[in-house]
Amino acid sequence: MKEIRETENPITNGIIWKQLLIFFFPIMIGAFFQQLYNTMDAVIVGNYIGKEALSSVGGSSGQILMLVFTAFIGLATGATVIIAQHYGSQDREKLEKTLHTTYAFAVAGGLLMGALGVFFSRSFLDLLDTPENLMEMSVTYVNILMGGLVFTLIYNFGAGILRAVGDSRRPLHILIASCILNIALNYIFVVILGLGVAGAGAATVISQAVSAGIITWLLMYRTDGMRLKLRKLRIDPGVLARVLRIGVPTAFAECMYCVSNLIIQAALNRMGIDQVAAWTAYGRIDAMWWMMDEAFAIAAMTFVGQNYGAGKADRIRSATAEVLGMHMLVGILGSAIFIGFAPSLLGLFTDDANVIAIGAGIAKIITPFYPVFAIFEILSATLRAENHVMFSTGVNLFGICVFRIFWVRMIADAGDFRSVMNCYPISWVLIAALITVYFVIVQRKILRGLEQDHH
Repeated sequence: MKEIRETENPITNGIIWKQLLIFFFPIMIGAFFQQLYNTMDAVIVGNYIGKEALSSVGGSSGQILMLVFTAFIGLATGATVIIAQHYGSQDREKLEKTLHTTYAFAVAGGLLMGALGVFFSRSFLDLLDTPENLMEMSVTYVNILMGGLVFTLIYNFGAGILRAVGDSRRPLHILIASCILNIALNYIFVVILGLGVAGAGAATVISQAVSAGIITWLLMYRTDGMRLKLRKLRIDPGVLARVLRIGVPTAFAECMYCVSNLIIQAALNRMGIDQVAAWTAYGRIDAMWWMMDEAFAIAAMTFVGQNYGAGKADRIRSATAEVLGMHMLVGILGSAIFIGFAPSLLGLFTDDANVIAIGAGIAKIITPFYPVFAIFEILSATLRAENHVMFSTGVNLFGICVFRIFWVRMIADAGDFRSVMNCYPISWVLIAALITVYFVIVQRKILRGLEQDHH
């Protein structure tokens, strides 16, 4: 196995802005394919079956699936940070132990939560006031994707591990291949065989299984500096505890978004099918931003994590500033494009004029505040990579979950769609302001301590 060598690691030694772009662009392109991958169910179902089916693969079922996926991806963040730090400090023994613990946790967690998700799917959909005419299709879709949850988690944990050591290209290649397979299977199952939402779900699970198999093989045989061995898969309590110290608060914080979205989804379900369909269609396009947002966060965590392990405070300062500037610029451009082309983009999912008009209105309310959220995301990612996660978790709990629930329940008129949507930009401004103040106060102390530890 090839040894980790400091001189070979461009993240801890190369030109920062150049290495950020080299590392980031495959993730950003991957974000496009990831969203295309997730969107094909909605595009094909919405166009070939109808808006009821579109609401079934989005709506309440989409929010439940997002909550589960987000929880485990948040947990995977803990492994990504720890692996990046060990890779940056060239600690091979700890790197290997974290790799095998993480992978074992992904397999066990995927199987357990998948089974629980299938068992409780109808109960969760009932809690969200899912319309009766959408219930059976929604249950079918959730059950199929929860049944394949283990494959989704293996791929996402594996991709996070590769990115943590600076490899953002091969996860992209896997995504592209899987996306093409998903599109083909969606067309075959839904359009040709007429399997409805069950076919859309099966296409996604099969594609994720292929992705999981490929990324496992790469970690076993084609990754420099580490080697996954199935016979070594076991959970080391000490390593898992360290991973969870970062992963659990991160997962909790991320889940706050999903919980608040579930509350909002329940409110929308009471407004009518056009509002649900518009929110579903908008969400599929809006997710392009969130995938890019995640890519910027990954770039920040990887660069800060590896340089934190290497004790390079100046590179942490520069990387944080540069990735924040890039993220805000993309937010401005994304907002302008989304608002300008909203009717055409929404028309990919439905030809219903009222649904398109409602979706375009949502875009005008939410998307101008993308750059504001970028501030929170990058500063939080930097702190996370430095083992500081509790404040951002608290901010999410208060600014996202508590505030939005209060807004929907106490302020927004139950029948006023626009006032419900306003909770998104207001909450983003609130959490961005809080994290900025905290970051300014603590970051200098963190980096001063890092410099002292490595002198």
